[in-house]
Amino acid sequence: MAGVTDRPFRVLCRRLGAGMAVSEMVASNSLLYGSAKTRRRADHEGESEPRSVQIVGSDPLMMAEAARVNVAHGAQIIDINMGCPAKKICHVYAGSALLQNEKLVADILNAVVTSVNVPVTLKIRTGWNRENRNGVAIARLAEDCGIQALAVHGRTRADLYTGEAEYDTIRAIKAAVKIPVIANGDITSPEKAKYVLNHTGADGVMIGRAAQGNPWIFREIAHYRATGAKLAAPSVIEVRDTLLEHLENLYAFYGEHTGVRVARKHISWYSKGLVGGAAFRHGVNRVETVAEQLALTRDFFDRQIDLREAA
Repeated sequence: MAGVTDRPFRVLCRRLGAGMAVSEMVASNSLLYGSAKTRRRADHEGESEPRSVQIVGSDPLMMAEAARVNVAHGAQIIDINMGCPAKKICHVYAGSALLQNEKLVADILNAVVTSVNVPVTLKIRTGWNRENRNGVAIARLAEDCGIQALAVHGRTRADLYTGEAEYDTIRAIKAAVKIPVIANGDITSPEKAKYVLNHTGADGVMIGRAAQGNPWIFREIAHYRATGAKLAAPSVIEVRDTLLEHLENLYAFYGEHTGVRVARKHISWYSKGLVGGAAFRHGVNRVETVAEQLALTRDFFDRQIDLREAA
């Protein structure tokens, strides 16, 4: 979710029912250089608590220093990413590549946990590949190192995002440790969230891709768990107004040049499945200014409202 879960998106998801939202993944070796991109990724100004910053890397000392720097800048939780399957991360032996080396995993976890006085959490996959699903062993190791909570994506690194997530390994992990376990992977609806929680015994669920263009999924899951009834989908008017507010926050956070470009993917996700969406995306992705982007977006969603009212 790097490039997606920036501060504007986290604030929106929290407002719509997410219990917690973790920062974008920040590489430990670049964090210390103070680049503008890295500072933005760790920016939690005005965000509700708890503030969790996710770090990634393969050097225990650099990871520990990254954790200390983030805590000094307001992080209340340090989250370690050992679940990212991206080639550019795994090629530097970080993310889910670390699942191949349990000793290095332990060295990193011990270094980070002992370097800060805030809770440290961990995100993993079920293993490196299907022949090496060592998620249970990693979970026990993490608990022994002082990790306070564990999120598990129901695929191996080799699976990337193909096929379907499996939850049996998450259930086995939950049974093997006492720390909270959060299930992740292919949770796209309130019904699926209920199924995964029941099947795994997990303490919570983590939503990633399913929230892209649909931040309402958090309140829908919360409502379904509380009442057993499905919440109505947001109206087109609410979608329009939420998107426009989201865009304004992106422009304020990034500035016009970068904000317009970051906004394009969000506009694409929000407009998916709507009448004329492909043509709209073709046009809106080519404009360069805030004024043009906002005008095209307003016009498109206003037409959607007119279509619904005429139906």
